[in-house]
Amino acid sequence: MSARPAVAVLPLSVAALACTLLLAAGCSDDKAVAQTAPKAPPALPVTVVLAEPTTAPLAIEAVAQAEGAREVEVRARVAGILEKRLYDEGESVKAGQPLFRIERAPFEIALAQARAQLAEAQAVEEQTARELQRLQGLVADRAISQKEFDDTRSASAVATAAVKSAHASVREAELNLSYTNVTAPVSGMSGRAQRSEGSLVNTGSDSLLTSIVQVNPIWVRFSLSDGDMAPVPGGRSAARKLSEVELVLADGTVLPQRGHINFSASRIDPALGTLEMRAEFPNADGRILPGQFVRARVIAGVRENVFLIPQAAVTQTENGPVVMLAGADDTVAPRPVTVGDWQGDSWVVTGGLSAGDRVIVDNIIKLRPGAPVAPRTAGERAAAAAAAANAPAKP
Repeated sequence: MSARPAVAVLPLSVAALACTLLLAAGCSDDKAVAQTAPKAPPALPVTVVLAEPTTAPLAIEAVAQAEGAREVEVRARVAGILEKRLYDEGESVKAGQPLFRIERAPFEIALAQARAQLAEAQAVEEQTARELQRLQGLVADRAISQKEFDDTRSASAVATAAVKSAHASVREAELNLSYTNVTAPVSGMSGRAQRSEGSLVNTGSDSLLTSIVQVNPIWVRFSLSDGDMAPVPGGRSAARKLSEVELVLADGTVLPQRGHINFSASRIDPALGTLEMRAEFPNADGRILPGQFVRARVIAGVRENVFLIPQAAVTQTENGPVVMLAGADDTVAPRPVTVGDWQGDSWVVTGGLSAGDRVIVDNIIKLRPGAPVAPRTAGERAAAAAAAANAPAKP
């Protein structure tokens, strides 16, 4: 009788164990399903700028080349041995500064000879003048013939002419002696010396010693076509009225001071169909050198209701420029735009944006259309960083 309860309990325990195992298996399946379910991607933090309509200069850019306001060849005016170079090649020089010295001795001798001839001619002139004065009284008393008096007067005139010629010879010798010191005719940047010390220099075509280029102010030459002038009201007819020009260097920086147009051609180049122009810029620091290629930005007017957007925010695609906006639901929304030219580090956007649009300016490469973002302006991000830095440390 005592063995029955034990036999009856065994099946119940097995059933309970099986039930427990089934429940455990079901829970494990729920956890696995929960772990394999895809999670929504986190919102990407981005910085945005609010599009605000503004004004921007209407500018025309053209490739330009700098040239010196004055480009002077320094040549020898007398022939002789070049004794010394008196300047550092490539350095700035002042007007009147000595550049070369040519051997002086032959010209000093020529000057001494000219002065001696002048003294001799002056002595003859004085002698004939005294003789002429003496004969004037005699010819009046008919003590001498008129022919003798006329001959003496002619001799006096020849002596006077000889003195004038001797004076000219002395002046010429003095100039030649001064030309042995070759000086800078203008201030500017000096060039390489074309002749070395000890060489014989001549006048004429073989007289070039060096060159000087005046770089302050600097001139910039460029040309504008019909296509360049298309955005300007009045087109090419308005080109001669343009005056202000900006200079954009190779690294994209803009020269702080604007220049002005000092020459506009009176005819169109028949080969290129362009109008040649030239602008003048201050260049006291010598930053722009002759021959340097730059970009001339001619200010042709003002554009109204445009937007200045950082260059990093504009992406060039096969369909044109595009910016990424943070939409009302904080998701990425691509927007095609129309751009003009650069102003500083910003694009001038002439179409495609509206006031208040939130343009994303960073993490552009990570953005996908429709992806969630956490937009903040640069000011909000800086304020949040400052607040985090000033928050008390947690214990």
